[in-house]
Amino acid sequence: MADLEPGRLSLADLARVGLAGLRARTVRVVLSAVGIAIGIAAMVAVVGISTSSRADLNRQLQALGTNLLTVGPGQNLFGEDVHLPTESVAMVDRIQPVTAVSAVGAVPDTSVYRTDKIPAGQTGGIQVVAAQVDLLPTVGAEPADGTFLNAATAQYPAVVLGAQAAQHLGAAVGQQVYLGSQWFTVVGLLQPAPLAPELDNAALVGWPVAKALLGFDGYPTTIYARAVEDDVTAVQKVLAATAKPEAPNEVAVSRPSDALAAQQAADATLDALLLGLGAVALLAGGVGVANTMVVSVLERRGEIGLRRALGATRHQIRSQFLTEALLLSGLGGLGGALLGTLVTVGYATTRGWPAVVPVWALLGGLAATAVIGVLAGLYPAVQAARLAPTEALSAPV
Repeated sequence: MADLEPGRLSLADLARVGLAGLRARTVRVVLSAVGIAIGIAAMVAVVGISTSSRADLNRQLQALGTNLLTVGPGQNLFGEDVHLPTESVAMVDRIQPVTAVSAVGAVPDTSVYRTDKIPAGQTGGIQVVAAQVDLLPTVGAEPADGTFLNAATAQYPAVVLGAQAAQHLGAAVGQQVYLGSQWFTVVGLLQPAPLAPELDNAALVGWPVAKALLGFDGYPTTIYARAVEDDVTAVQKVLAATAKPEAPNEVAVSRPSDALAAQQAADATLDALLLGLGAVALLAGGVGVANTMVVSVLERRGEIGLRRALGATRHQIRSQFLTEALLLSGLGGLGGALLGTLVTVGYATTRGWPAVVPVWALLGGLAATAVIGVLAGLYPAVQAARLAPTEALSAPV
């Protein structure tokens, strides 16, 4: 009589047997899958939120431009503060690739208050600066209410408040604030200026009125210059020598968009930390899967023995338990990927960002669950396959 060969289990058979094993222990399976889901969701959400934040930054930079440069006074060789020449703005404007120039100048020993009854020390950190009338288009800022200074209002006691300054003072367009021991009328409120955040907490007055009423010395403290995009680097190299030819080492030149990029790089450090926490959660989920499968082998010794007695091979037993582990971790992985996507979309929506979840993050998360399923299920599967029919049948089915 010919030897009988054991039947082979197809992938569909393995999936059906594996699902049957999981359905028999629903609560334990759900808890183990939740551990995997939390780890995958954390990793997908961290990557998704970080990517969405970067997409929003790129969108802002495309709208504001990366061709803005700033020039400010530095220090001399003795560590003393210096100032830019009064003609430095006009000199920077002569650089051929420069398309727009404007400036602000700090007005020292001048504060702004909501009323004249507020104690002098409660300034709220608001800085009073003289501003040229072409400042807003140069820095890419816009008024939230009212208008900015023009050739007429720059001659009179009119003030424009930055976003934070307006919030702190609680002032609205048409009201008056007490500035430099005089009343100034608020003619405009600004939206936040990402490329010139120093303006957010400032009260801006006209250059002429600052000289006439506030003792402004006329020296610019920050020059803003827009250059042709392809020539930004070349312009950056000559700005210091142009603004102060006699001492270019006393001039500080920067590119605000680089500061935003640096801030984004700092955020990446936090992202790495959160990814590490997600990996720890994922590891904990893998331990839960391994624990579930080990206990499952112990509880199902009778079932294993019966299947072995009926002709199941060690390979089939090993494949069954490995399939259960893969299905268990895959269930958690799919749930985690969906949860991480929902968290990303929800958070990005509340912040007004474009919601972006990289495909590689989803595929990577699912691949991680497959690896965890194999690693967590390998030992229990091998242990189950090693059980002899007589030994396993000694336990109840």
